[in-house]
Amino acid sequence: MIDERTAPYGILLMRLTLGAFFWAHIYLKFFLYPGGFHQWWDNFAINGYYWFVPWYAVSAEIVGAFLIIPGIYARWASLYALPLMVGAAHFCLVRKGFWFAAGGAEFPVAWTIMLAAQALLGDGPYALKPSPIPWVSGRPPLPA
Repeated sequence: MIDERTAPYGILLMRLTLGAFFWAHIYLKFFLYPGGFHQWWDNFAINGYYWFVPWYAVSAEIVGAFLIIPGIYARWASLYALPLMVGAAHFCLVRKGFWFAAGGAEFPVAWTIMLAAQALLGDGPYALKPSPIPWVSGRPPLPA
C-alpha cells in the first residue's frame, strides 16, 4: 500500500538526494580530484573511451545538479543521467568488484536504481517545471 500523504515527500527527498550527489561529484572533479578536472578528463582517453564520453559525463552531471534539485523536468533529467550511472557501475564492477568498501559498483548501482525510480515516480512536490508526459490520460498508451 502506498501512503498517499507521505509518498510525494519521499519522491522529493529522493530528488534532493540525487541532485546533491551530482553536486558533490562536480565539486570532486573541479576541486578535489588529484590532477584536477583535466586529469579526470584525460582518464577517459587513457581507459579507452570514445572522445564524446567525457562530454556526455559532464553534461549529465550538470543536468543532474541543476535540473533535478529544483524539479525542472526532473523525470527527463533522471533519464538523461541514467546511462552515465550504468556506465559508472560497469566501470567499477569490472575493475573493483561489487562492494563499495573496495571502490566497487555498489554505490553506482544504488544511484542507478534511484535515477530509474525518480524517472518512474515523476517530479514530486515543489517541482518548478514538472516533466511533460507524452500521454494525457495519466496512463501510458496500450501497446498496439
